[in-house]
Amino acid sequence: MSYAEDPRLKDAKDKGVREVLSLLKIYNLTATPNQREMFGPCPACGEVGRNPKSGPPDRFNINLATGAYFCRRCDMRGGDVIALVRDVEGCSFSEALTILCGDVAKNETPEQRKERERRQQEARLRAEARRKEDDAYAAKARARARKDAQRIWKAAKPGWDSPVLRAYLEGRGLAFALSPFPQVLRFLPDHPYVKKVGSQLETLHRGPCMIAVIQKPNGAGGAVHQTWIDPARPGKKAVVLLDGEAQPAKMVRGSKKGNAIRLITPEGADTLVMGEGIETTLSACAAGACPGAAYWTGVDLGNMAGKMKRVEGVKWSGQPDMGDEEAFVPPPWVKRLIFIQDGDSHPKATRAKLEAGLKRAMALRPGLKAQIVQAGDGVDLNDVLIGANGKNNNDNDEGQDDR
Repeated sequence: MSYAEDPRLKDAKDKGVREVLSLLKIYNLTATPNQREMFGPCPACGEVGRNPKSGPPDRFNINLATGAYFCRRCDMRGGDVIALVRDVEGCSFSEALTILCGDVAKNETPEQRKERERRQQEARLRAEARRKEDDAYAAKARARARKDAQRIWKAAKPGWDSPVLRAYLEGRGLAFALSPFPQVLRFLPDHPYVKKVGSQLETLHRGPCMIAVIQKPNGAGGAVHQTWIDPARPGKKAVVLLDGEAQPAKMVRGSKKGNAIRLITPEGADTLVMGEGIETTLSACAAGACPGAAYWTGVDLGNMAGKMKRVEGVKWSGQPDMGDEEAFVPPPWVKRLIFIQDGDSHPKATRAKLEAGLKRAMALRPGLKAQIVQAGDGVDLNDVLIGANGKNNNDNDEGQDDR
């Protein structure tokens, strides 16, 4: 009997994500405010290999509607709950079905088959009802996030009018990139850092915050990127703590998928340089990497690269999953695309993801030339620019998702 003919397959796919997490005894994940995903320590690598610059070990995400999951640290990833069971338990496809659904009797009677099919149909109906509820909740959450992003952007003041924001960027060695000052950067002097802790939203910090608009391909704002900064220490981000543990000082509100922070776009530019973070991308500009080029921020690696195709026997394929229609694609005027690879994340996994993103872009933009530029092992481009050794406080350039 082939996998496709296994009578347990449909039943396994209809298992709810929360039900499977409980079955696998994965209890330390937290739901995002919009209830679309759960995040927390990876069930495979946990805190192993944790980089202090990357904040807490909440590097694993799983989609509650589809079961798709990935770990930013060890790159464990898959598209459904069956793959999750295989990865966590290290078992075969058939063994995963047994864990999820039990064994099917070899000499199943017609009555037993009818009863099993009845249970499967009930499971499908429950799963469909859950999906509809989750979709409705997610749609409302997305609408709230968009409204919040618009409200934050409208309330923020032009960045060039803020001595605090200027001091932060100049402290990062980015004075060169501030003339003219990017209009996509604004500032709020007293902005709350709100995170869901358990079932409650808590304000963990409030203070000066750089606000960047994340624009859709049509130029409209889709989200805001927030970076809390420390006015007493120019060039440093704010220290945000939860139970004594440092949290990322950056957060996204709204939808970033396929979108970008368009920092600098000179007229007539045909080259686009893109890094994960604002500071990284502006560092490339300040270093004079490509005169006349546009400099945009991709917000995070997943958005820049999109989904990577899973190839049996290969941990990081470097091949794009062309079914991902939400990943970033450069606009038609871009003839040369340069991705900046930070050295303070897993080098092989990061390289493979960036390669997948560039191959996707070249497939969708025929004639496009693409390359990857690496800052160096253990550092990002801003570390190199300011002559640091990769030990800036809490200065990872990866934006935290809306939580």
